[in-house]
Amino acid sequence: MSIPVVHHTQPFPDCFDPTPARPVTLTARDLEAADSVAPHTHPFGQLTYAREGVIRLTASGSSWIVPPSRAIWTAPGVVHAVTVLEPVRLRPVRVHAARTPFPGEDCRVLDVSTLLRELILALEQLPALEVSPRATLLSELMLDELARAPALPIRIPLPRDKRLQSLCERLLDAPGATETLAGWARRVGASERTLARLFERELGMSFGQWRQQARLAHAAPLIARGMPLARVAEELGYTSQSAFSHMFRKTFGCSPSAFFARR
Repeated sequence: MSIPVVHHTQPFPDCFDPTPARPVTLTARDLEAADSVAPHTHPFGQLTYAREGVIRLTASGSSWIVPPSRAIWTAPGVVHAVTVLEPVRLRPVRVHAARTPFPGEDCRVLDVSTLLRELILALEQLPALEVSPRATLLSELMLDELARAPALPIRIPLPRDKRLQSLCERLLDAPGATETLAGWARRVGASERTLARLFERELGMSFGQWRQQARLAHAAPLIARGMPLARVAEELGYTSQSAFSHMFRKTFGCSPSAFFARR
């Protein structure tokens, strides 16, 4: 039996916030590529699941690119902004602050299991404000499964220095750019040595390591769309498909073709 797709485009009022009696609520929002959500915060935790499309969430000095069929956890009280990179069907799951499944305030991109995905789809079919035995069972099982979800290494740290900000923002917009650090230094008005020192001091990694992290974060949605791996490697500035596959496996622990095999 096919499950009807729920479509909403407007934010929901506070009455949809989770409560102790209803610790999990779910909304549905379809957003276009030109849409964005300005920096904001809320008193509940939120699991933002993308059934389709790609978003970039920025919070706490870092950025995360969320591919389809993955989700990102944002803790209560964390200021965050969302940029839509591709038309997206979001399923934000709100979790009462007293029931958050993860300690601390770190955002994390999660691998959504088949069970967690089906629980999200099942909860989507219930009236948003319903408190019923079925809603309670789905919510409790969802919280248990959510706590078991493994995190994916798709975090991209962002700098405070304005020169480094300019460089990183350009690379996030064009991750396949192959210009050297010396070339970027001429563009942003700083010496190569200064930029190298800033990368280590502010981001804890070299320019090459940061660029690799940004490229691999962009790789996931390209693979999800079915783009051939050779073209993904070319789009992201790798010299060959094998070089790209090697770095992908080193980061994600599996081959690019296996990454979305469960979709």
